[in-house]
Amino acid sequence: MTTIHQRLRAGERIWATEACFRLAGLAALAVAGWIFRQIPPRSQASPREFLAAALAVACLWAGLALALEGPGLLRLMPRPPRALF
Repeated sequence: MTTIHQRLRAGERIWATEACFRLAGLAALAVAGWIFRQIPPRSQASPREFLAAALAVACLWAGLALALEGPGLLRLMPRPPRALF
C-alpha cells in the first residue's frame, strides 16, 4: 500500500488528491451532460439509446460521489459492534 493511500485512509487531507478527485467528478458530470444531449428527446428508445442513458446515469452517480465527497470515499468507516446477519 502506498504512503498516499495510507494517509487518505487515515483521513488526512491532501490538496492534490482532493483536486484530482473533484476534477474527475466534474469530468464525469460533463460526460453525462454530453451524453444526455446526444439522446434525441421523445423518441422510441433503441437499445443503443437505452445503453447511452444508462451510461449517463452511471456517470452522474460517479460524478456526484467524486465531486461532493472526494477523497473521503477512501476513509475508513467504523465497523458496527455486531453483525447485522
